[in-house]
Amino acid sequence: MKQGIHPKYYEDAEIRCACGNVMKVGSTRKSMTVEVCSKCHPFYTGELRRIGVDTSGRIEKFIKKYGWEG
Repeated sequence: MKQGIHPKYYEDAEIRCACGNVMKVGSTRKSMTVEVCSKCHPFYTGELRRIGVDTSGRIEKFIKKYGWEG
């Protein structure tokens, strides 16, 4: 490896999630903030969440709007 061209590597970098979870990892950044982690992601928790999305009738609305009879 060439000397002086690589970023500093932090063995104890801190990752903070919006849910409050804090993880210690190795990274080139000392600290980071993320919106979703393995403690709160629906895939890992097994819950089904739809935040701010109204999905009821969207397909029917599309078909009616464009007159598409797929």
